[in-house]
Formats: sequence, C-alpha cells, structure tokens
Amino acid sequence: MSCSERFPGPGECAEMIKKAGSVVALTGAGISTSAGIPDFRGPRGLYVTRRYDPDLVFNIDHFHRDPLHFYEFTRDFIQMTKDIRPTFAHRALAALEANDLLDGVITQNIDALHHLAGSRRIIELHGSYWTASCTKCTKGGIRGATGEWWDEAVRTGPNAPIVNCSFGGGVIKPDVVFFGEAVNGFEAAATMVAQCNLLLVLGSSLTVYPAAILPSLAAGKVMVVNRGNVMLEPASGRYFIEEDLNDFFRAVFEELGLTVP
Repeated sequence: MSCSERFPGPGECAEMIKKAGSVVALTGAGISTSAGIPDFRGPRGLYVTRRYDPDLVFNIDHFHRDPLHFYEFTRDFIQMTKDIRPTFAHRALAALEANDLLDGVITQNIDALHHLAGSRRIIELHGSYWTASCTKCTKGGIRGATGEWWDEAVRTGPNAPIVNCSFGGGVIKPDVVFFGEAVNGFEAAATMVAQCNLLLVLGSSLTVYPAAILPSLAAGKVMVVNRGNVMLEPASGRYFIEEDLNDFFRAVFEELGLTVP
C-alpha cells in the first residue's frame, strides 16, 4: 500500500527516540543501496547483470550438490562490494546503540555493513558473509569473513573459486540463509519488536516474509522511512516518511545533538 501518511519531521523523530525508552531498527535493502550495493533483483543487481538464477545460487540442496553457482555469484558479489563502506544511516544506528538509545538492529541484508559500522546487537534474518562455516565439521568457522578474506580465498583457493575447510575438508559456506533453510533468529526478533516502544523500519518495502510480519507485532509506535511504497497499512501510531535515509538521519542527529563517527 502507498504511504499516504507523513511524519512531521526529524525534530519529532528525535524526541520520540529520546523518550521511547526502547527502540529497535528493522533494515532492508534500501539502507545499503546508497552505499553502492544494488538490490539483487533490481535493474543493476547481480541477478540481472550477471544473469544469475537465484534458484540455483541460493538453493541449499543445489549448493550441496554443486556449490559452483553460489561461489561464482560470491566472487562477483565480493568484487562489487569490497570497497563499499557503511552509509551515514548504518553508522547512525551504531551511534544510537553506543548512546543507549537503540536496543538492536534486525536486518534482512547479507552485506555485513551493520557489523562494519560498529553495531553490536544485530539479528541477521538472512545471515551474512560476516561468518562462515564448514559443511562437514565444527572447526572451520570463520568470523569477520567479509571483504578481504573472501576476496583472497575465492581468488587463490586450490579449487578456486570453491573454498574447502582445512580441517574437515568440507566446503566453506558463508552463513547466508539459503532457500530451504530457516531464517535466523526470527523468534528473538519478534520478541524484540513486541517489547519495544518504537520500531524504526528503514529502507524496506516490507514485501519479503517473514520480516514483513514484524511491524504487525509491534505494540508501540512504528516509524517507516523508505523511498517508494511500503506494504504496511496506515494505522494509529504508524508514521510514514518518504525521504532519503541518510539525509533524514543527518537531520535527526542534529536534533539529538549527537555526532556520528
């Protein structure tokens, strides 16, 4: 549904954040597109520009049979993202958490930019490239695997582009949620949303399930900042802002009197 209601502005947003007592953020692809990461399914996304079939790339049964499709996608994804840095909005959420104004971030994104921005309490519903695991053993886990590690491993691995664990010999799989796998931490995310007094929905059109269910679980206020339509019914306590995320948060932080590293 189109966002027909408008929020008064960053000043009132800042007041709501200060007074809420408990704030949670739910982020989607829109928070990362301004960093240079196109929506996978968008006109500049890897599904289109490299003609990848998501049913092959992210199907867990196919991965176990032949991980090459996923690794070829990963090689392009890492090449595309290795020089990308968190946006002002990513860093603003980390700063809110550091100032005890944000309980945590729930994200649909796999790009690990929230980690790189400094957020600590993160639920990655679809996983990310930040960690990776061996498919055969428990010793081959890697943390902070995004960027340089994957770039080097995919480029120079003995079976390049496929990377195998040096302990168990299994294929190293980044902890990205594939089709056929359960999303990460949904119950914890649902509890966070149900218990918070203010839910910030940032850069998400709320069309992907089960993340799209979360705002309906909020007992407190919901503030949506997104360019374009959002699949959430207008209701009392729901505010819709169709503005650039980074510009909006710069204005909010001015009102809060906070700085972003």
